Amino acid sequence: MKQLPLAKRGERLSILCLGAHSDDIEIGAGGTILSLIADGVLVDVHWCVLSASGVRAREANDSAVSFLQGAASYMIDLGQFEDSYFPDQSREIKQWLMALRDRVSPDVIFTHVRDDAHQDHREVNRLTTNVFRDHLVLEYEIPKWDGDVGQPNTYVPLTSNIMDRKVELLMKHFGTQRSKDWFDELTFKGLARLRGMECRAADRFAEGFTVRKLAITFK
Repeated sequence: MKQLPLAKRGERLSILCLGAHSDDIEIGAGGTILSLIADGVLVDVHWCVLSASGVRAREANDSAVSFLQGAASYMIDLGQFEDSYFPDQSREIKQWLMALRDRVSPDVIFTHVRDDAHQDHREVNRLTTNVFRDHLVLEYEIPKWDGDVGQPNTYVPLTSNIMDRKVELLMKHFGTQRSKDWFDELTFKGLARLRGMECRAADRFAEGFTVRKLAITFK
């Protein structure tokens, strides 16, 4: 399988991470972020969680700080939109994202996959692609009981150490979620093992993404 690096060691890469809820970015793209930092890419990250308040806000902030340790720079934005009702808040969320667009110009955006079963996730995807029209967008997946795991077309292989670190940080920082039957090491490693199999990852693990549009140059 042909591999196209986002950036090489020592190169700078600007990243915008968008998540509806406090643990979404970490579940969907946390291994990729950890890998970029570990590989020596100088990542500048703007990490945005649209619904984070109370305990969940503290979890979101502390987790982001841990995942972004070693980044060249980072900014964490925590929104206050009401969980489970994003479609009803579409106008306000779009305005929030448009204001964000005026402040950042990322090389790559991580956001929810379009066909996610959660209404908040779908709305974030719809507005991401509506507001950020000239960017590389990688849509990440969130496993859940709805059974909506799809068929990604882009993969980021993960080392075993990165996979272990991702799970360790998820379980450490999201105490409010540990009582849920799906939030455990087996779920996260199981999905990553399947994605690793699909792209023949050397260490057997990978995160899967969907890319809708990509321009290739020959310079």
